[in-house]
Amino acid sequence: MAYPFTRSLSKYSPLVICYESSMIIAWVLSLLTLLSMLVMQLERLAALEVMSVITYVETQKAFIVVEQSILECEKYLSNITALDSPACSIRSSGKNLWLISSKSKPSLETLIFLDDKTNIARRLNWRQKFE
Repeated sequence: MAYPFTRSLSKYSPLVICYESSMIIAWVLSLLTLLSMLVMQLERLAALEVMSVITYVETQKAFIVVEQSILECEKYLSNITALDSPACSIRSSGKNLWLISSKSKPSLETLIFLDDKTNIARRLNWRQKFE
């Protein structure tokens, strides 16, 4: 003997199956939409990471170039006229103390002690100047 509830469901079973299948399709479509949004976000993140690495490499190269120019100025500190076209500005900062600043970006500043007897320059400190 069949229960009355199951008998009434059997009359509407095509509608129930259609409703359930449409819900499953909607659920699958929502998952696909979420996955596509995730892929878009990952692509954006990867692009930002590439830009960040490129910026870091370019900044390091510029920093090395500026450091080389400061080292050249430091090397010829006892004979400033030997520099053809100095890429830095040199100012006296006291007795045997010299302040060397780079003219290009990134702007670096170093404080140098120049021994009069030996003409050896020693770097006391350095800093990056921000504008």
